[in-house]
Amino acid sequence: MKKYIHIKKEDREFIMKAFGVTERTVCNAIRFDEKRGNTELAKRIRKLAMERGGIVMTVIPDVETLFDADRYMRQYLPNGVLLEFSLIDGSCDVFHNGENVRHYDYVGDIRDIPGIQDWAMTLE
Repeated sequence: MKKYIHIKKEDREFIMKAFGVTERTVCNAIRFDEKRGNTELAKRIRKLAMERGGIVMTVIPDVETLFDADRYMRQYLPNGVLLEFSLIDGSCDVFHNGENVRHYDYVGDIRDIPGIQDWAMTLE
């Protein structure tokens, strides 16, 4: 997933002056540009951006999430996959083209959900 560091214009200008670099260099660094934003300078720029209050943002595809009365959370992914999380027993079923392709007995932590989403997004 793509990510970037959200900073204010004043912070971008401060970083440009602090390192003597162009706005393009700062943007490449805070957008984690694979070709130009992975240098030691880019890492130092990101560190300073975070020290000045930057927030790491993650760009993800639109996911519709519904909490239904039957105590299920359903997520509809852009590739047509349905994730169905039971709020009763913590299980999750992954449906692709109407077929249950994977079952998780227990999703014990909300931090497990992105891994399930990432796997489900690979389905075509």
